[in-house]
Amino acid sequence: MKSCAITTCALALGVGLATEGNAEVSRTAILQTYADIAAAEYADSLGAARDLKAAVDALIAEPSEATLAGAREAWLAARVPYQQTEVFRFGNAIVDDWEGKVNAWPLDEGLIDYVDASYGGPTDANELAALNIIANPSITIAGVAVDASAITPDLIADTLNEADGIETNVARGYHAIEFLLWGQDLNGTGAGAGDRPFTDYVQGEGCTGGHCDRRAAYLEAATALLVGDLEFMAAEWAEGGAARGAVTADEGAGLVAILTGMGSLSYGEQAGERMRLGLMLNDPEEEHDCFSDNTHNSHYYDGLGVQNVYLGRYLRPDGSVVEGPSLSTLVAATDPGLDAEMRAKLDTTMAALGAIRTAAEGGFSYDMMLEQGNAEGEALIMAGVNGLIDQTRSIERIVTALGLDSIAFEGSDSLDDPGAVFQ
Repeated sequence: MKSCAITTCALALGVGLATEGNAEVSRTAILQTYADIAAAEYADSLGAARDLKAAVDALIAEPSEATLAGAREAWLAARVPYQQTEVFRFGNAIVDDWEGKVNAWPLDEGLIDYVDASYGGPTDANELAALNIIANPSITIAGVAVDASAITPDLIADTLNEADGIETNVARGYHAIEFLLWGQDLNGTGAGAGDRPFTDYVQGEGCTGGHCDRRAAYLEAATALLVGDLEFMAAEWAEGGAARGAVTADEGAGLVAILTGMGSLSYGEQAGERMRLGLMLNDPEEEHDCFSDNTHNSHYYDGLGVQNVYLGRYLRPDGSVVEGPSLSTLVAATDPGLDAEMRAKLDTTMAALGAIRTAAEGGFSYDMMLEQGNAEGEALIMAGVNGLIDQTRSIERIVTALGLDSIAFEGSDSLDDPGAVFQ
């Protein structure tokens, strides 16, 4: 039998103990921390979505500048805990199968409501791109007549979302709600977010945009759907939930799930699809939160979610902390230098994402950073991209150090085959 150090052999057997002070920490405890953080983050996302629904109900009941601003603030607040959950994607099938219901993007917003003439009409790729369900109670999808006289959660979920099998027909989730609260951002790479007037929700005289009753019904239904979707996922990670059970059932598979989420979100999803691609195309339509100009925060909290999982610590909106034995502890027991490297790279990435956030909050918004030839914006974004790529390399080394099977992280043409982006 091949010999090895006691710590390494024990870890390979799944009963290995990392040392934290005088306490011995098992892989099982690390997976429990991971599940506890997921449970807290989804519970906080659900609570924030319920607050959003209350603010939307207030807007619908009494449209005004104040109630519209309140609904927008509630939406922005709801993004903070949710973005930190994205690290649970990719490695957890239950989350992957569900995620498109709440955070799919980009979307062809003309499916939902009125758009500017510059948006255009139906395209070869999507004949429903300008359907405007709010203005049309009778529609046809894939040759089938649809009664859309009542805009309900079921209509949105079962008929409109990904209508005709097209992924950009996003009819539900955070970004559909975002569009209904802000409207299109018509500023290109100039300053300013969407500017939908509160009068788009005024019933009767004073209604702008037409069909204010149906717009209100759509917003109400979409928000109710979001709450229901988050109720489902919060339950999946609570004690006895299926997602918690799946990730804690097998120690090796559980660690693979953690590292898959960290690596795939860092590399292909965030560094590639959400950051590098938009910069290559100089296209503000590639912003993750494009209607509200909140992309700087989405990027920041995605990065923070990765750091949370590695360090085994999550700061909740109420100021309390969920923490416990961490992946960092396990790596440090195997290779202290690698743990220090990973921690340092996470700090570097968060500093870069924080710099983007600070610049945006100071008036240099993310879509302005995407402008062709804007050297300052490119430098800010690429610092984040490079930090995320660099930390992924350390995540790959962690996979090897822990004796796990190699993991194929999500990729992106913008990183792996840049020429294909322009084909």
